[in-house]
Amino acid sequence: MFSLALSTLRYRRAAFAGAFVALFCAAALVTACGMLMDTGLRGHVAPVRYAGAPIIVAGDPESHFVQDDGDRKSKPNTARAWIPASLADRLRAVPGVRSVAADVTFPALVAGRTAEGHGWESAALAPVALAAGRAPAAAGEIVVDPAAGRGVGATVRVTHALGAGDYRVVGVTRAGTGGPAAFFSGGEAARLAARPGKVTAIGVWAEPGGPAEAAVRAAVRGSGATVSAGIERGRAEFPGSGGARTKLVSMGAALGGTSLIVALLAVVGTFGLAIQQRERELAVLRVVAATPRQVRRMIGREAVLIGLAATVPGAAAGLFLGSRLYAAFADLDAIPANLPLVVGPFAPAVAVAVTVPAAWLAARISARRIVRLRPVEALGEAALVPARTPWFRLVAGFAALAGGAVLTFVLRSVHTEAASGPLTPLTALLFATAVGLLGPVLSRALIGTAARPFQRAGGVGGVAAANLRAGARRLAAVIAPLTLMIALASTLLFAETSVKEAAASQAAAGTVAGHVLGPAVPSPAAEAVRRVPGVRTVTEVLRTRVRTDDSPYSVQGVTPAGLARTMDLDVRSGSLDGFGDGTMAVRENLGMEVGERVSFAMADGTPVTLRVVAVYGRGLGFGDFTVPHSLVAAHVDVPMGTVLVDAPGVSRDALASVVAAYPGVGVREPAGAPEKASGSAVNYLSLGLIVAFAAISMVNTLAMAVAGRVRELALMRLAGATRRQVLRMLRWETLAAVAVAAVLGVAIAWVTLTAFSAGMTGSAPHVPLPGLLGIVGGTGLLALLATALPARPALRRAPAAVAGARD
Repeated sequence: MFSLALSTLRYRRAAFAGAFVALFCAAALVTACGMLMDTGLRGHVAPVRYAGAPIIVAGDPESHFVQDDGDRKSKPNTARAWIPASLADRLRAVPGVRSVAADVTFPALVAGRTAEGHGWESAALAPVALAAGRAPAAAGEIVVDPAAGRGVGATVRVTHALGAGDYRVVGVTRAGTGGPAAFFSGGEAARLAARPGKVTAIGVWAEPGGPAEAAVRAAVRGSGATVSAGIERGRAEFPGSGGARTKLVSMGAALGGTSLIVALLAVVGTFGLAIQQRERELAVLRVVAATPRQVRRMIGREAVLIGLAATVPGAAAGLFLGSRLYAAFADLDAIPANLPLVVGPFAPAVAVAVTVPAAWLAARISARRIVRLRPVEALGEAALVPARTPWFRLVAGFAALAGGAVLTFVLRSVHTEAASGPLTPLTALLFATAVGLLGPVLSRALIGTAARPFQRAGGVGGVAAANLRAGARRLAAVIAPLTLMIALASTLLFAETSVKEAAASQAAAGTVAGHVLGPAVPSPAAEAVRRVPGVRTVTEVLRTRVRTDDSPYSVQGVTPAGLARTMDLDVRSGSLDGFGDGTMAVRENLGMEVGERVSFAMADGTPVTLRVVAVYGRGLGFGDFTVPHSLVAAHVDVPMGTVLVDAPGVSRDALASVVAAYPGVGVREPAGAPEKASGSAVNYLSLGLIVAFAAISMVNTLAMAVAGRVRELALMRLAGATRRQVLRMLRWETLAAVAVAAVLGVAIAWVTLTAFSAGMTGSAPHVPLPGLLGIVGGTGLLALLATALPARPALRRAPAAVAGARD
């Protein structure tokens, strides 16, 4: 059977070309996603500013939880955890420690550029060298990097959390010492950091891995600080790297899992179509005494051979795709640019190990009907289309349909992005799988309606209508990938637009302030606006994320005074009258009630417990939790956010003149919900990858279907049809298949999106008509191209030669 499988592949290259392409693309995409996961699991951020110190003592980069069953759970923080400054003196006394340097890191706007501010003592951590001038010694002195464009003696305006001030440049650092940075005297940096008695990190010069490191660890025990050496210093410097690694694992798993399901559907479809085109050949094998087991083994070995031939180069191509995908995520700031991509044998090996068995399984499933027939029946089945769909296929189809229906009910009860994210495409995929399995039944039921306009037209249209009715089984193999393309693209795209539209609507309706200051307003600027005559309320707003042991939540920190004049959260129960220190408000559908005490970890890992005083409806526009501004400001890296101003009789110019002393702060009209541009771009990029693979599957299947009809087309030419008429007939058939697929795909997307929106937004899904028409029209255009491109060269050959060619 092995030699027979080789012979089949050698003489039927065209029949297996579609399966080869599908497996090649599947292996490439699974490899790329595996590289993202591998990087998230094994990647490490290299230290930059902390590269000069062998040991770094910093805050714990993780939040720790004790679950109800007693198990401990840790999650990465998104902000720096500060440590006591007194640790520096304790570490200086440790035997083996040669020197110690403390660092404070705070945000600043220097000469119009966003930069990190530090004390000059921490310059030794990089180390940072001066290209000109001297170190800062007084409160009004600053050292800048070359990119600031200021020389020694110049004056720069610096905006920081405590306000703004002018500083005289006394030094300029050399290039290549990390990102944008500015250095102040030690006392001034401690004042601007606004964390009395605390520092960001402490660099320790001692022999790593030896007794001195062990002594350092013992010295900081119980203080909440952690000790890092070697490559682990990067995580202390970049606290968001842990969350980025987790995001890579989740993105890789979600993309890879969805891609694998799409790949399995594509491979089953292509192998099924290939076996349909070989049924006469397989029937002959049964007649000449080949047993069902032998035929199954031959088909399985064909699949393994073509799988190996396709997945090995596909996995190699996936290495390039993974590097490009990783670079795109880094450009979108979804992951740190200095987190190196892990390139190893793990991802390609997994891709080959997963895709080849998928090919074998797909081939065995596709051949199930023909190998179970008796030899005489096999010949008859090869000559005539079967009258019934196999019971096994019907059972599997209805099971997939039931699974999709169950998930739609689950989606209606899901109210968090973390839960709805993977469930939404899975629901659409289950419905699309049901369409693929029940395709013959659906095509027979729907194709008559789609073919009726062509039948009335007569001529070429009448022939197309007759072909559509007679080829329902073949048409089902074409409709399945078309439906998958439309359903998946619509679901993923319009789930995003539905949430964005609902969030923007809620924010627009809930923002009742007349003016907004931003994007990063220091508290003194807000105080200056409060003193303007006619200003009634100024609400400072900070946004962050917190997490409990089982889920992350978006949070806004607001100043409580006069909140109702600037923000309408649509309170459903409780009241914001008692909102203040120790209390919080939560959005509805989170399972939290008024009076309940909720515990969670702030962005820097600090545990907090607050009492719920109100439950509100506009959570998408304003966040899952609303907490006091002072609480958020004490636990984020950038304690500057937007400011809402209620001042009916105050002009915009008057407010602008007040904040003019704070560079980077402007006045704008109230807008929609703040949007994470990089997050949306990442979602669209992920969507594009999955939809691109579905499109490849669709084009592949259509091309195979046309290539398998070359003899039929040649007979039409011999009967007197011109090339143009044959191409027109194929176009009509393709358009009919696209119409059926559009109905099914849009129906799947609408059912899925309705359930998704009911849970996430509480309203109908937002489906922009141009976007829907673009998806359906783009699918139709691709389908027409996939039909015409293989048909044109086939029609150029002599009809008699094609019709007389051996099978």
